[in-house]
Amino acid sequence: MTRLTITKTPKVYVGGAFIRSESARTFPLRDAAGNFFANIPQCTRKDLRNAVEAAAKAGPGWAKRTPYNRGQIIYRLAEMLEARKADMADALRLGAAATSPRNGKARGRARPLSKSAAAREITATIDRLIHYAGWADKYEQVLGNVNPVASPHFNFTVTEPMGIIGLLAPEEAPLLALVSLIAPAITAGNTVVALASTAQPYPAILLGEMLATSDLPGGVVNLLTGFRKELVPTFATHTHLRAIAGVASAEERKQLKLAAADSVKRVKLTPAEEPVDWFSDKVEGVYEIRAHVEFKTIWHPIGA
Repeated sequence: MTRLTITKTPKVYVGGAFIRSESARTFPLRDAAGNFFANIPQCTRKDLRNAVEAAAKAGPGWAKRTPYNRGQIIYRLAEMLEARKADMADALRLGAAATSPRNGKARGRARPLSKSAAAREITATIDRLIHYAGWADKYEQVLGNVNPVASPHFNFTVTEPMGIIGLLAPEEAPLLALVSLIAPAITAGNTVVALASTAQPYPAILLGEMLATSDLPGGVVNLLTGFRKELVPTFATHTHLRAIAGVASAEERKQLKLAAADSVKRVKLTPAEEPVDWFSDKVEGVYEIRAHVEFKTIWHPIGA
């Protein structure tokens, strides 16, 4: 008897669990040869709201972890990615989704990555995680300060995590760009809800599988797949998201900034019209962490 191949059912990683979209909708993903590979969950506004709830529950515990411990956990994730390079390379070389990220209509497949290009992106992603693991217990010394004041007080400025960060990944560099957005946010003690590349969502699916077996608590990183036109408006208006970061088109930036003003969100958006070199060291560093922290000033009487 001929054995039937057991095909994989991709699911998104939300709240430490693997879920399908609450709408049960999917969109097809094809392999490098153009053959159907899998149905990717088409997440909805309800899925986004559920992800924010999961991030809210995980937030206090993650923020209370010592910076050194957060660094250890991020470093462990880099180790896991190193061990699964081959799986991730296959994910990066699948090709593109068979639907448009903008309007859901049929589209041609993107040209799949070569083996060397996939390996380069994975290596850069691992290095980026190691970079932020190293910053985890050091950024406070750079961003915080002891302030001279004209009164008998000690005056300190210290950093605190903002809370829940909404992240919009670009279509290109589906692994490296996504991790480059997530890493500084969680290094600072925030939790995140991230929308993965619509054209190439499978690396985010596989990343979720790695997160599930890592030491990262469930709910700290929540990954969604789906169409930007459906989810960006909810990212913009959800009052529990304290900041929005990532890559957005001119129309999306306008929508996000207008809605963010109502709920007092911090917005850090890169224009989609301006290509970003995600391999460059200009997109990493302590100032990326600074974008996801708030500053608190403490006054303490001398001699008290």
